[in-house]
Amino acid sequence: MIKTWKTFAGMLFAIAITTAVHAQKPAPRLLTPTNHTLVMIDYEGQMAFAVKSIDIGALRDNVGLVAGGSKIFNVPTIVTTVAEKSFSGPVFPEVIEVYPDHTKYIDRTTMNTWEDKKAYDAIVAKGKKKIVFAGLWTEVCIVGPVLSALAEGYEVYFITDACGAVSPEAHTVAIQRMIQAGAQPVTATQYVLELQRDWARTETYAAVTTLFTKYGSAYGIGIQYAHEMLKH
Repeated sequence: MIKTWKTFAGMLFAIAITTAVHAQKPAPRLLTPTNHTLVMIDYEGQMAFAVKSIDIGALRDNVGLVAGGSKIFNVPTIVTTVAEKSFSGPVFPEVIEVYPDHTKYIDRTTMNTWEDKKAYDAIVAKGKKKIVFAGLWTEVCIVGPVLSALAEGYEVYFITDACGAVSPEAHTVAIQRMIQAGAQPVTATQYVLELQRDWARTETYAAVTTLFTKYGSAYGIGIQYAHEMLKH
């Protein structure tokens, strides 16, 4: 009986150890600050004017979250534009605030970023097998590079609510097409919180909560409220 109990106890201990190890190992599909490149595409005035799939204020907040989050976590980030000086205009203030050096923006004529040599070379030079795309329009300038990167064997993500299309249907169909091809959808809030992952990471905690207070809508107001009320 004692021997049986010891055997049983040993099995439980082994299960507990195995469970603990697995509980601490995150899924490989999760994004981390160092395992991906972020590509922000065509956040420009002319491209935004025609967006009908999302409220422009909500879109700008989500862009602020993505840009700010990428900066906080030092994610390799590429900002690319299309016909910036001749047609599409300057990038959103939310992007300029975080990435003010216009000389580092890659301006294109191609609708598909992947087909532009400078943009393509800049993306692949980062050496990351995961790529996250966000930008305008979902059905053109996001579908193109997403499908192209998938075809070259990259693991591809796109930020649904930091993208906008000329109609809700165009946005929905583009998302369906990318998912069917193997791309993984995330949202702006999900993206930043997935990088933070643990509130005990104090080196980024203050910056992340400040970012959400500014761009996080109701969640941000909740953070502001909590911080203020905890003082009392």
